[in-house]
Amino acid sequence: MMRSSVRGFSLVELLVSVAILGLLASIAMPVVELTQKRQREANLREALRSIRHAIDAYKDASDHHRIAVDNGASGYPPSLLDLSSGVTDLNSPDGPKLYFIRRIPRDPMNGDISVDAIKSWGLRSFASPYDAPRSGNDVFDVYSTSTEVGLNGIPYSEW
Repeated sequence: MMRSSVRGFSLVELLVSVAILGLLASIAMPVVELTQKRQREANLREALRSIRHAIDAYKDASDHHRIAVDNGASGYPPSLLDLSSGVTDLNSPDGPKLYFIRRIPRDPMNGDISVDAIKSWGLRSFASPYDAPRSGNDVFDVYSTSTEVGLNGIPYSEW
């Protein structure tokens, strides 16, 4: 009597395995997308905090007469670039410049990577109202230009 020593999986076993893997993948995909969105939101919060802190430090330096400010100007930086490129310290004109942030972070909600990090943000001047932000002669605040809504139900542009 001959014994068959063929080992392996039957077609039915392979189909069941593929079906189970497909089901697990379809369950895991929304969890992965949610995790990625949470990470981008955390990056947005950190970027906004960093830029806003730098803007406040610039304003504080101008209030303490460490930065030259045009007569009648608000004392906020004229552009985001001024925060990272440095300005002359009036207390030490021959000394090092004042830097308020190492680099301007990119808006993580702006999907267009061809846009420069500075231009990825919406700018609000000191003279513009909160509910209708627009750019002007200075940078009072920044906001995300994304039209998406966060997991908390608030649009990213209002964070």
